Amino acid sequence: MFQLGKTIVSEDLIEKDFVCNLNACKGACCVEGEAGAPVTEEEVAILREVYPKVKSFLRPEGIAAIEAQGTHIVSELDELETPLVDGKECAYVTFNERGFASCGIEEAYNAGIINFKKPISCHLYPVRVQQYSEFAAVNYHKWPICDDACTLGKELKVPVYKFVKEALIRKFGEHWYAQLEKVASEL
Repeated sequence: MFQLGKTIVSEDLIEKDFVCNLNACKGACCVEGEAGAPVTEEEVAILREVYPKVKSFLRPEGIAAIEAQGTHIVSELDELETPLVDGKECAYVTFNERGFASCGIEEAYNAGIINFKKPISCHLYPVRVQQYSEFAAVNYHKWPICDDACTLGKELKVPVYKFVKEALIRKFGEHWYAQLEKVASEL
């Protein structure tokens, strides 16, 4: 672990390799698990605002889940999350003709309909950020459904922090990321 400003960063971001391999997993991270994607207080307001524009990109099951549960939920652990369809996939997930999951929010963003890419927790994955009162912990989340992404990352020699560069800059800024690159070059 090392400190960058008000963050404590796991060396796994530098030492582990990762590149999503959608041909292998088909976007399982949007489908598997026991909860929706974590969202921030700020993102709750954004989800409410963009939902009418995103709705046409979503599946009927996702729309039904959102209209029944809301654009976000508060979990039993009092955490903000995206709603799920029947306790399974994220309500915002879409599937292409090959069965690959993707994000309806990101599809609307890519189409130029909205200017919000997707929740930062999704954009950062496999990096997870846990906010504490005085600092944020920035960790690599190892999940067996992403084993193929680790293999591909190793083949391509792409460390986690480079794979999620855009998301890390979105979350922490250019200066923070430059400091991370400096630490990586020194390790």
